[in-house]
Amino acid sequence: MNTVKHIIFLAALGLLTACTTVAVDEMRWQETSLDLARDTVVILGRHHSPEYETEPELVSCIGNRLRSNMRGLNVIPEAEFVDLLYPWFEPRTAPLTMDKFIQVLDEPLIRDELIKHRVRYMIWVEGATETINQMGTMTCAIGPGGGGCFGFGSWENQSEYEASIWDFENTREAGRISTDAQGTSYMPAIIIPIPILARVQSNACEGMGTQLSAFLTPEAS
Repeated sequence: MNTVKHIIFLAALGLLTACTTVAVDEMRWQETSLDLARDTVVILGRHHSPEYETEPELVSCIGNRLRSNMRGLNVIPEAEFVDLLYPWFEPRTAPLTMDKFIQVLDEPLIRDELIKHRVRYMIWVEGATETINQMGTMTCAIGPGGGGCFGFGSWENQSEYEASIWDFENTREAGRISTDAQGTSYMPAIIIPIPILARVQSNACEGMGTQLSAFLTPEAS
């Protein structure tokens, strides 16, 4: 009987797939242009409070996606840019609005460094990936004949991010792109837990990176 149950369980396991839905919205306030051979883009995450701790891996992922989609584009890594302009872009001192950024540009050192590194656009990414629902149970035990786990669990993850694109040359906010990704992951176990994970954050990164590429070079979209 146990063998039959195991076969049924494994058959049901084979039908499980983790899927993710992604929605991307764009708001544009001015036209954009980018010289891939000359211009530089900086992508920064909001880290100014515990409620706004955008994951560094998400910021890095978006940068890699831009490089992949826009061959030749120079994207300055977040940590390198923050160190370059220390302490102006540390979490407690970073300009979080365009008005504050314009004030920071009154400092000749900041403006000169941005010009030197040919920064055309600064992209601020705000948001996080969270677990919003967990269900199921799992039991694990160890006995004379060995050990193992049995049960089933699932959880939902939600990624919500918004990117603000700042045009350094014109000192204006060019637009915003928001990404909302949701997915359900599963953890069935028959002796060994087998995670079937929804790639929520990576799919949010892909959606954001693809839309940013089109936003920065609209003539190619």
